[in-house]
Amino acid sequence: MANWVDLAKDAESGIETIRAHFSGHAYDPHWHPQYLIGVTEQGHQQFHCRRRQVNSHQGHVFMLEPEELHDGHAPESAGFTYQMLYFDPAWLHTRMAGLYEKMPDGFEFSVASTLTQDPQLALRVSQAFQAYHFQEFRLIKETSIDLLLSSLIKTNWVQVVGQTSDHHPLIASKIRDMLYEHVCDEIGLDELAAEAGMDRFRMNRIFKSAYQIAPYQYLLQLRLSKARMMIAAGSPLADVASTFCFSDQSHLGRWFRRCYGMTPATYQKICSG
Repeated sequence: MANWVDLAKDAESGIETIRAHFSGHAYDPHWHPQYLIGVTEQGHQQFHCRRRQVNSHQGHVFMLEPEELHDGHAPESAGFTYQMLYFDPAWLHTRMAGLYEKMPDGFEFSVASTLTQDPQLALRVSQAFQAYHFQEFRLIKETSIDLLLSSLIKTNWVQVVGQTSDHHPLIASKIRDMLYEHVCDEIGLDELAAEAGMDRFRMNRIFKSAYQIAPYQYLLQLRLSKARMMIAAGSPLADVASTFCFSDQSHLGRWFRRCYGMTPATYQKICSG
């Protein structure tokens, strides 16, 4: 079966839903700025996350925190099909705060493990996916999300915890902040290292130890995630490429397809309705 991707986006909540099928290599290592939760609908889905190989089979639920690096592969010839929802962190925090009377003033979601096997939770994920992907009545959509979030907390698989200070080394956090500052600049390793006050080899070691990828890989993922937002908003693809230092529209397209399994033009067409 050929690879295919079916994506939709809810205008009110910003929730993206995707149902896709892949065989062989699905996508290269990348991350998203959102929380991701999905269920493997059919087949054997394999990916690397948190420095280990994850094997998800039919009915397994998987969840990723923002900026968690992952890839995708089908180890069996039949491939795999999955359903997934993308939640903006700010929207999700607001939704959770409205569900419970007592929440920490500042809180975040802590996902205990990438994969779990829970038939009831898998059903909740699929129901929420169906409601948003096929644009059910607002009451049905919102109820499905509330049931899903409640189920997540009840399983103790996802916990709401008070925010703590950054657990990454301060130097790595400083380098990360610099990458955000230079997301639209063509900058080299030596320039970044000079700003960080160290040689580029030490900078690479420190950053990779904290974030599991090198600074240039992180910057690429950051540019792609921001480019994706501009593309969804309808910006001309040539302008998007130029904004984030891709040499041209084709250069942007090659990286976008490797990480997201579709072309920028296809993604823009889907988001525009």
